[in-house]
Amino acid sequence: MPALNRIARYAVMPFPRKITPTAHAVLDYVTVGILLTGAASFWRRNKRAAVGALAVGGAALAVNLLTDYPGGVKKAIKFRTHRHVDFGLAALAGAMPEFLAFDDEHERKLFLAEGALISAINELTVFPRPSRHAERSAA
Repeated sequence: MPALNRIARYAVMPFPRKITPTAHAVLDYVTVGILLTGAASFWRRNKRAAVGALAVGGAALAVNLLTDYPGGVKKAIKFRTHRHVDFGLAALAGAMPEFLAFDDEHERKLFLAEGALISAINELTVFPRPSRHAERSAA
């Protein structure tokens, strides 16, 4: 996980978890919108950054649509699992500039900010406790 994501995650840990699943869904779609808007604005001057924003935004949109929270369509991913997937998306966003070789360009700031934002949102969200059955089957 890129360092900025880890810093953002630990920086918000002392704060109470107040983001509801509905608010989390809204923030997830806002994140997708920011990434897709970034892709559109990067398209003329930096195709690699635009493709990276499309890849991360598309992956985030797919996860949002498949999650069983308000705003999800298919309900194939449990909201608790969504948390783990989101941390992977945050790492993907943070690593995309280096992966697509634009890590020394201005556009990388969007990806670093998005990775940190996704990490912070996840850390501040109230996720349901695992059921007793899930705890027993994991043990």
